[in-house]
Amino acid sequence: MLEDQELQGSTSQGLIEEKLEVSLKKDICTHPGSFGQMCILCGQRVDDESGVTFGYIHKGLRLGNDEIVRLRSTDMKNLLHHKKLYLVLDLDHTLLNSTLLNHLTSEEEYLKAQSDSLQDVSKGSLFMLDFMHMMTKLRPFVRTFLKEASEMFEMYIYTMGDRPYALEMAKLLDSKQEYFSGRVISRDDGTQKHQKGLDVVLGQESAVVILDDTENLKNDESEPDGALASVLKVLRQVHHIFFDELDSNLASRDVRQVLKIVRKDVLKDCKIIFSRVFPTKFQAENHLLWKMAEQLGATCSTETDSSVTLPFHLQLLPKGPALFQLQRMSKEGADGLGRERLHVA
Repeated sequence: MLEDQELQGSTSQGLIEEKLEVSLKKDICTHPGSFGQMCILCGQRVDDESGVTFGYIHKGLRLGNDEIVRLRSTDMKNLLHHKKLYLVLDLDHTLLNSTLLNHLTSEEEYLKAQSDSLQDVSKGSLFMLDFMHMMTKLRPFVRTFLKEASEMFEMYIYTMGDRPYALEMAKLLDSKQEYFSGRVISRDDGTQKHQKGLDVVLGQESAVVILDDTENLKNDESEPDGALASVLKVLRQVHHIFFDELDSNLASRDVRQVLKIVRKDVLKDCKIIFSRVFPTKFQAENHLLWKMAEQLGATCSTETDSSVTLPFHLQLLPKGPALFQLQRMSKEGADGLGRERLHVA
């Protein structure tokens, strides 16, 4: 009888200790994230709304700052091991262009009859989405761009369009889910209204390249010589420099420094003369346009000297101070008419 009591007491004590252990685990849980208001680890109710919401991964998912740091670090190591970086891609005016059907002009109505089938979107480029009252044109070269870029980058879509629009565009671009795998971020997923932020991207900023709002879509844009083909060349250069040319430890490298190197080649060996651009007493080197030109590799001056063989003359366009025109002129000056123009927003 005594043995039975001892056994029973031992069993009861074991159950109590087990409950205490479970309770202790709950008490010390750091609550790395939550679904709704339930901790994803211990299941306890979590009222703290700190951290960042990742609704595009799973509706209601919120991760704490420490967990985000841990996930980014883990993913970064894996990505670098596979010799990849992150690439965040805008949709409109970058990969495609969309317009509402009721915005089509009478001259554009014929496009409806030329739209491609939605049954196999991988073979088309012009789509009429009746259920969204919209027509979408994919940019020339976009499929080759995505295929080759995916070999160097883990890619995200990030658009200021709403989530239904973002998901439909992702289907057109990646019908087999080879490139984005759910990494589709819309304005509904951002933490700041009317503004994009990398806080919802699970990638370290030191390894993130962003492609946003390239030149306007042109139906007659050449595939091998168009904007996306040019961008792909730059991305290859960035990838090569990051992995093959930098001397620092791989984990400590920063793609933002690589981008500075690449930008310096844009206006390399060019000298820009800022003529009648700044107020007389304004410190020219402090102006945004001057700094931008230097970031692109140019040498800047307000006066012509003997070192200038083909001067660049900078004038503000009448559309406003945010735009400027860069003109490359012959030695004879503006009357030479042999000008190259660079419009920058």
